Amino acid sequence: MTPLTWLYAPGDRPDVVRKALTAGADVVVIDLEDAVAPDRKDYARAATAELLSEPHHPTPVHVRVNALATPWADRDLKTLAGLPGVSGLRLPKVTCPRDITNTAERTSTDGSRPPLFALLESALAIENAYAIASAHPALHGISLGEADLRADLGVRSDSGLDWPRSRIVIAARAAALAPPPQSVHPDVRDLDGLAATCAHGRALGFLGRAAIHPRQLPIIERAYLPTREEIEKAETILKAAATNSSAQALPDGTFIDAAVVTEATRTLALARRD
Repeated sequence: MTPLTWLYAPGDRPDVVRKALTAGADVVVIDLEDAVAPDRKDYARAATAELLSEPHHPTPVHVRVNALATPWADRDLKTLAGLPGVSGLRLPKVTCPRDITNTAERTSTDGSRPPLFALLESALAIENAYAIASAHPALHGISLGEADLRADLGVRSDSGLDWPRSRIVIAARAAALAPPPQSVHPDVRDLDGLAATCAHGRALGFLGRAAIHPRQLPIIERAYLPTREEIEKAETILKAAATNSSAQALPDGTFIDAAVVTEATRTLALARRD
């Protein structure tokens, strides 16, 4: 199933993590990094390892480990990489391809390793976006960490991040990765703002979004799933293309060619959550 929602939960709060697993997200991300104070890092890692020592959970579980340059990262990777309940490792503050290749080597066990996902959170990371995205087959996706990126760039308006947003959408596509999900919307009460920024993210080429509260999940899913009108239009396009392989125009003036058929196919696949 194509994931559209990633729900973060703090690793030092096992009770919150367990609630998150049944909250309806497509993926739960246990956070060992920003959500956990330094004096709670060891406890968060141990609690997460205990939970993920079991292979079956209601929802796939990723773990955001601590940034690779910190003293906690090595212990995070050694403890968690081989656990059966880990569906992916999210790597914060990645800046270069070497971060990915080194992590892939460190997390390899008997020829297998968990999928890696890189968070790009600095100007240097954005400059290296395609090199990071194509660094190693173990890397399954990239996304932005917008709070840190905003601080690094000194950006004062949301639109000031549109260039790096487009940059990683293009880098992911060029590296044959899935479209990246949007970064979190930090105000959990601002559901109108969440919906509006999701619509903007979808227009830029993102697919889905990370969340920090369960109430954000239905807003994100509704924003990213095709509307009834989009589904009906896609069905009409594919039906017309099936009966006539040459370029043509629909009664409403829509011109059908290979690119339009590809987009219609993608729309219906997303509607089915293939």
